This record gives sequence, C-alpha cells and structure tokens, in this order.
Amino acid sequence: MDQLLAIRVFVRIADAGSFSRAADQLGLPRSTASKLIQELEEALGTRLIQRTTRQATVTPEGAAYYERALHLLSELDDMNAMARGTRAQPRGRLRVDIGSSLANLALIPALPAFQARYPDIELRLGVSDRPADMISEGIDCVIRGGALTESSLVARKLCELDMLVCAHRSYVERHGLPAHPSELLAGHRLVGYFSSLTGKSFPLRFERAGEVIEVPTEGGVAVNESTAHLNALRAGLGIGLNFRFQIQPDLDRGELVQVLPDWCQAHMPLYAMYPQNRHLNARARVFVDWIAEVFEALDARQTGLSAQPLRDVTPAAAGVR
Repeated sequence: MDQLLAIRVFVRIADAGSFSRAADQLGLPRSTASKLIQELEEALGTRLIQRTTRQATVTPEGAAYYERALHLLSELDDMNAMARGTRAQPRGRLRVDIGSSLANLALIPALPAFQARYPDIELRLGVSDRPADMISEGIDCVIRGGALTESSLVARKLCELDMLVCAHRSYVERHGLPAHPSELLAGHRLVGYFSSLTGKSFPLRFERAGEVIEVPTEGGVAVNESTAHLNALRAGLGIGLNFRFQIQPDLDRGELVQVLPDWCQAHMPLYAMYPQNRHLNARARVFVDWIAEVFEALDARQTGLSAQPLRDVTPAAAGVR
C-alpha cells in the first residue's frame, strides 16, 4: 500500500463526501480509491469512513485522523516546496470559481499573462454566479462579491467595485427618467437580481446627504446571472444596478443611460476565498496574488491601491451576488 497516497485519498473523500467524486478529483479509478482506503483501515485496525449508497462520512476515529492528516500533508507540501527551491514553478491543477461577468470581462482577458508567468498550472475555471460548495466540489479558490456573513471561509479583499443604476435608451424614451427613487415604485419596470441560494431579489439602495432609500425589485424581470442581467438591461426591460466596469462601454456609446446620478450606490467588495481547514497550496497562493493585481485596476476606492499581503486575511464566508 502507498500509505501517503491512501492518506491523500482519505482526506479528499472526507472533504468531498463521496468516493467517486474524490477519485475524479484525484484522477484515480474509483476502485483504486476504495482499495486504498480499505488497506489503510486494515493497517490501522479501525474504520475511518462509513459508507452508504449515497455518501461517505468519517467516523469519530476518522475525524481525529483527518485533522492529523491535514497537518501532515500541509507540512509535507511545504517541505517539498522548500526542497525544490525558488527555481521551481508551481505546477498542477487549480480549480477556481468566479462569477460570469467578472470572468468574461476581467479575468479571462488577463489570463494570457498568468499562463506566461505560470505555464505549468492547469487552470480549471468554473464560471457561474451560483454559490459553490468548495469542499465537496474540490474548489481551491472562489472569487465572489458581496457581504461576508459567516466564518467557514478565509477571505482576502481584492477591491471594491463601483455600481451604477442604469437603463437602455429605448426604455428611457418610452418611460422617461425618474427624478427621485420613490418614482421607481410606480410607473417603472425594474430588472432585478435574485440569489440562487435563497431566491430573494436584492433591492436597489440609494443614498444622498444621509438619506437612504431602498426600493424592492420584485414585480418586473429578475435573473440570477450577471451577464443575463446586463443583457436584460440592454433589451430595454427596465432599470437595474450593475458594475460600472461592465456597463461603461454601453454608457460611452449612449446605449445605456445612468439613472438618478445624484444618488449614490454602495461599492461592492470583491474577495478571493478559500476554506479555513485547507492548506493554501503554491498554485492557489500565486493565483490569489496575481488576481489581486488584475482587480486592483478596477478598485473604486483609489487608483493604484496596493494589494494586501496574503497573510492579512479574515475568516469569512460570502453572501455572494
């Protein structure tokens, strides 16, 4: 038995909750993963994983073994990286999840520079606005925006994105421009964005001189994906909130029109996040440092703001948009 491989398989099964999912993530046949765990349990003389037809869960003994195994693998990875020295380039597969508009308009256009800098990293990019289960899906890092509400993830703030309320010029020609947020409650159609997790639509929030007004977006059209949201605005379906960097070309062409420009919208913070109990490997570390450079150019707070070092992180989980 290759005990080190068996330990890696065990940790991945414990994370994924499935033999088949863990085997796929490691590029192993399911039969090999099952045999390695069986041999590991026989060598230890204890049951580490409780198997059912639908899932695999760790036993109390397995939970204790899991914590020590994480520490062992973390130390081993650090030891190997130190032995390879600074000449070694990070290599291997890296799974990153990111929202649609952020991927298509910011990340993907910049990826040639990342490939040139780290040619041995195989990047698997999951593009979706849905909240992802990082552990069970084997995701190393997610890029998401919104409020941080829990403590199951570690988050590094990348930037704050400027937000604008806008509408297509065809909509403005038909319905006119509101002079006050209260006018959005009657006589106007709104294009909302709803959470894939809760199904609730996010309200429009307006601020001016200490006055705050929230306008619900139910009743019109609502989507749960950022590129579709932009296309709904372009189709003239109503008034909605979007990233400035995403709609700026449409504003410059006069196809989209800013609505209520005298009222402010809060910036949306953007984070790189990863699980607390997962060792941040060299591939993820260099990616997070690089992506901070990419989004620095979009930071609404100030131009040229220096990214925080990776150690300056806070435990958090995202209520994502």
